[in-house]
This record gives sequence, C-alpha cells and structure tokens, in this order.
Amino acid sequence: MKKHLLHAVAFAAVVLTLSLGAQAQNLAIVNGKAVPKTRMDALAQQVARSGRPMTPDVEAQIKEEVIAREIFMQEAQKRGLDATDDFKAQLELARQTILIRELFSKFQETNAVTDADAKAEYDKFVAANGGKEYRARHILVETEDQAKAIYASLKKGAKFDDLAKKQSKDPGSGAKGGDLDWAAPGNFVKEFSEAMVALKKGETSASAVKSQFGFHIIRLDDIREAQLPKLEDVKPQILQQLQQQRMATFQQEMRAKAKVE
Repeated sequence: MKKHLLHAVAFAAVVLTLSLGAQAQNLAIVNGKAVPKTRMDALAQQVARSGRPMTPDVEAQIKEEVIAREIFMQEAQKRGLDATDDFKAQLELARQTILIRELFSKFQETNAVTDADAKAEYDKFVAANGGKEYRARHILVETEDQAKAIYASLKKGAKFDDLAKKQSKDPGSGAKGGDLDWAAPGNFVKEFSEAMVALKKGETSASAVKSQFGFHIIRLDDIREAQLPKLEDVKPQILQQLQQQRMATFQQEMRAKAKVE
C-alpha cells in the first residue's frame, strides 16, 4: 500500500513540474487557449528598437496588449473573419513585408559599411572639393546693353550692392547685394567660374560674362582655402549613404536576375 502511495506522489510531482514548466512558457490562458510568452518577447523587441526604455510599467502594458490581442483575435475567428478573401490577401501582404524586412536586415548585417569604407569615401570627397573657395558677387541682367549701363553706373560711383538689389534678376543673391557666399568654382557654370578665378581679390570683371542665364557683372570679394568638414563630423552621414547605396545595388541586382514574364 505504501509503495503504491509513493508511486502516486511521484507521478503527481512530475505532472506538477510539467504544468509549471508549461505555465512558465505561457503568458496567460485566455478562454482555455495558451498565449505563448514569445509573443510578448517579440513585441518587447519592437518597442526596444524604437528606443523606448523597458521599464516595469512598459512590460505590464506590453503584457496587457498581448492578452487584449488574443481576446480580439479569438472573437474575430468566431465571426469567421479569418476565412474571408480580404483577410487572406492582407495576411499574404503582411507575410511578404516581414520576409522582405528580414532579407534586407540580414543583408545589412553581412554587408556592413566599415570605418575604412567611410574614410575612403571621405578622401574622394576631399579630393573633389579641396583647393580654393571664392566669395563673389554678381549682378545678372538679360541683355548686354543693360550690363553696359550698370558698368557706367559703377564708374560714376554707384555701389555694387545697391545695383544688385535693384537690377539683378537673380532673386536669391540679388536680395543680398549679389552675394554668392563661399563656393568652389565647380559650383558655377563654366563661363562664370573661368571669369571669377581670373580676378584678383576686390576686382570686378572688365566686361559682362555671358552664360545660359544672361549677362553677369562679377566682383570677387575674397579667396580662401576650402573649408571642409572633418571626417568625424560627417561620418554618420557617409555611413548611412554608403549603406543605402549598397542596399540599392543589392535590390537592383536581384531585379536584374529575376525572370519576369
């Protein structure tokens, strides 16, 4: 009798252990259906990725959200909403979205842009934008006769800034007295940049420079070595840009290989 009692106690202990283990894996039991804790873990990861701190209050909110979703989902299933064509189509779209997101996430993990990549890209930028910067002003007019009239006014003592504000058809610089701020020669059309770099500091072009925009009277105010940002200041932007470029190439390569009929 004692032996059978011991077996019964041992069996009950095993059942209790298994039951407790199952409960540990479940967040709750809703209408007799287990809600796995993995759902809460997945939602918590999404919240964490958004940058929100995981406090006890937030965890409680996540738990309540998961339970509420289970309740609402069960009711929707009772009403047969999971059997409609619209639901199935939306479910397929959601499945595609998740798979594509995972594909791109894994690609980024295995093709991460390094600091060395950022340095190489920065060096190319410096090579293309180094040298001298020029601070010039200009007055832009439509005809050569208008330009000649402005030169005549300058010879009589009119101020370049005032004439630019009144007569330049470039609204951006005209309102600032013709000021074009600091810029590399490559920022301007060829005719303008060639005339500008030929000037000495403080000089005004001897005659109007014709370009696709009209006629320019140019004054060079100053020259300096190019002021480029430091690598550490722009590295985050470079890393992001390179990662986007790699992702775009990855997508284009897949699209090119696909057989679409």
